[in-house]
Amino acid sequence: MSITIALAGNPNSGKTTLFNLLTGSSQYVGNWPGVTVERKEGLYKKEQDIRIVDLPGIYSLSPYTLEEVVSRDYLINEKPDVIINIIDATNLERNLYLTTQLIELGLPVVVALNMMDLVDKTGEKILTDELEDHLGCKVVKISALRKTGIEELIDTCKKEKDRKVVIKEEYSAELEKFITSTEEVSSKIKNSIASRFLAIKLLENDEKIFEKLNLDSSELSKVKEITERMENEFDDDGEGIITDARYTFVSKITKHIVKNKRAGLTTSDKIDRVVTNRFLAIPIFAVFMFAIYYISIKVGNDIVGEWVNGTLIEGIIQGGATNLLEGWGVADWLISLVVDGIIGGVGGVIGFLPVIAFLYFFIAILEDIGYMSRIAFILDRVLRKFGLSGKSFIPILIGMGCSIPGIMATRTIESDKDRRLTIMVASFMPCGAKTDIIALFAGAIFVGKWWFAPICYFAGILAVIISGVILKKTKAFIGEAAPFVMELPAYHMPILSNILRTTWQRLKAFIIKAGTIILLSSIVIWLLSNISTTGKFVEFSDDSHSILEAIGRFIAPIFAPLGFGDWTATVASIMGLVAKEMVVGTYGVVSGLGELGADDPTLLEFAAKSFTTVTAMSFMMFNQLTVPCFAAVGAIRSEMKSAKWTLATIAYQVLFSYTIALMIYQFGRILILGEALNIWTGVAIVILLVYLFLLFRASKKRELTGKL
Repeated sequence: MSITIALAGNPNSGKTTLFNLLTGSSQYVGNWPGVTVERKEGLYKKEQDIRIVDLPGIYSLSPYTLEEVVSRDYLINEKPDVIINIIDATNLERNLYLTTQLIELGLPVVVALNMMDLVDKTGEKILTDELEDHLGCKVVKISALRKTGIEELIDTCKKEKDRKVVIKEEYSAELEKFITSTEEVSSKIKNSIASRFLAIKLLENDEKIFEKLNLDSSELSKVKEITERMENEFDDDGEGIITDARYTFVSKITKHIVKNKRAGLTTSDKIDRVVTNRFLAIPIFAVFMFAIYYISIKVGNDIVGEWVNGTLIEGIIQGGATNLLEGWGVADWLISLVVDGIIGGVGGVIGFLPVIAFLYFFIAILEDIGYMSRIAFILDRVLRKFGLSGKSFIPILIGMGCSIPGIMATRTIESDKDRRLTIMVASFMPCGAKTDIIALFAGAIFVGKWWFAPICYFAGILAVIISGVILKKTKAFIGEAAPFVMELPAYHMPILSNILRTTWQRLKAFIIKAGTIILLSSIVIWLLSNISTTGKFVEFSDDSHSILEAIGRFIAPIFAPLGFGDWTATVASIMGLVAKEMVVGTYGVVSGLGELGADDPTLLEFAAKSFTTVTAMSFMMFNQLTVPCFAAVGAIRSEMKSAKWTLATIAYQVLFSYTIALMIYQFGRILILGEALNIWTGVAIVILLVYLFLLFRASKKRELTGKL
């Protein structure tokens, strides 16, 4: 028996845990068509003819957020055989609000009371028979965490598949009168969607439903007349009246079905008194993040990463490929393309996998225990002042490991404007690849200057803040700030299988997105750097006269106002578009020194002769703030779902990085190097004044702030 089951529920109700438990490894993760919201589908691991669809976490079917639009469209248009409504049994009253809307859809609904293990610990009792009687649908007690009640839940769904749904719940007699009147307005309402659901949406003045029904003028007039009479009688707008009716209905139910309810603070409440304390919250979070990054870098990069890059990629894979191809008598240019271009390029991504895997692993733990929700809540008040939401912090934080997963993490942000803004600034923080450039100048120019690396990270934070303030005042991002609503779930012990599955899913998405872009980009860059302007194969070096060198010499004058207008530095920056870690290696190659590491004495000596403190800082800031690698650009395109927004993001990052680097060099050469003023100094002053104006000008539209 083939059956499709949709999982619907509030965020942090345990929906993802249940989905993973039902499907195991038989799941597909991607995006819903045309949107960035994550789509999960899978087959029930015990019966392959049962398809499970995990809908985005939502609080209602009112189409305010992207998640709500996606979920409602799926349920209305696709009509799954059964809806499993996952409810956090520790907070029935809030969760049952969505249940009332799901029932009105006219599809079979099975309520899964999740986290019953936590309810049992408190001594509370939930009378499921009475709850079934009130709602008119089956109710099953489960614990996705403890894996109890799962088979009963699926068996119930199979029995409910073909049940004729009779919508039972009723609000006040006065309100039911208006709902019934609206149902009878037009035969167009009597379509495949439940008439009660449509009638209530019409009374709520839901514009999308009006568009969907395409009512004629007489029908539209009748609906508006009924709505107006209702609003006059209840002295409120349609949406407010329905919302109040739902909560009144839910409150009445919970009073009857929840017994032995305990008063006082729960364990989670007691923990939150410490970790969300206004004074302790941020220091505690800083300690957690320091520990995560220390372990990720120390173990993921210095131990595992060194082995992957040095032994596995360079030694075994590249060395083995070279020996194999040479033994077959393959031409030198083809060996170089395969070994240096393809394997070397893709290997650059693989080399960062250990760091990213550790980051994903630890963040998955914090998510699973319920701590990450608290972080978004804590930081929302701070970040909102700079045009970002609390949820923007996590992508920016992850971007410090690698920009690609940071950009991909923005899909958890509901607001399109907030998500796009976060994508535009997420790559400003120094990622793992950019640390090579920091290391080069720390060893060559800023020797013994402990403050150099912290300044680079502080500059990234400052760039995010400046950009947030400026962009939020522009036409594309200005508007009312969406109220910040974040569920704070009860703390619980993490489940290793869930953490490993989440880590792998994110890591796999990173490999696919990064690997494909890097592969194509590496081939293109190899061709440009190993083919001369006369069309001959050449070894890429200072005197190779390659196409890439010609491009570098042509573009170099553009960077003269930034202090590094020679073609070698220009080409190194261009190569950084493939992967930022290639900036240092490429600089060594084009300078005729060979592929050297950032700590190589020869390269350090060369860099010390080629850069001053001012030009080094300008070069560093440009490469840190400009367009990230091609793989990250691919992620931007994927998450933006728009070529226009992708180009706008690239244009802003180039303009921002160029102007910041220009000011650093022009002011630095006068204040530090004692050089004379010139026309570019005047340009830098004008740019500074423009930035100050954009930062401190009043917003054209007063933004509304929301409070949790």
